Amino acid sequence: MSKEKQKFFASEEEFLAFEFKSKARIIDDKMVEVIAPDGEIFSVLVSTGKYLNEEYRNYELHIVEWIFDLSFSQDKELMTQKIWNGLVFNGVSFMGMSSGDRQGERTRIGKKIRSIREEKGIEAKDLAKLAKIDAANLSRIEQGKFSVGLDILSKIAFVLGYQVDIVPNQI
Repeated sequence: MSKEKQKFFASEEEFLAFEFKSKARIIDDKMVEVIAPDGEIFSVLVSTGKYLNEEYRNYELHIVEWIFDLSFSQDKELMTQKIWNGLVFNGVSFMGMSSGDRQGERTRIGKKIRSIREEKGIEAKDLAKLAKIDAANLSRIEQGKFSVGLDILSKIAFVLGYQVDIVPNQI
């Protein structure tokens, strides 16, 4: 067992018995789907499905779930960097991963915030200050790299003179 896992688990058996919030499943011989703690779905390119030993496949899936739990963050850019490092460090034959199934929404919302802010002539640093959020996080939100929660989104909308509402999808 790696030293990092020893910090959290007394034995390999305890590690394998632990239920993680993230859930991983094999899609095919080189693809695993992971549902992160917030429900976002990521595709991970790993060789886990190629292994003939089912016990080893399950062990590696458990490592993937563990790394996703440890790395989970609303900052999806930071989260994916931590996942990359964690999988490589723990010996998972990792080759890449998707940006998640919500990336399109993050990008769309971020562009809309930037557009409204610019239309109103508000500097990003001023919007961040008025909304009481970190300017770096506002930048990541506008770039679609940060999964913004309802509270932060409501603060930004309020400062811009908007409110968050449920609206039908536009086709």
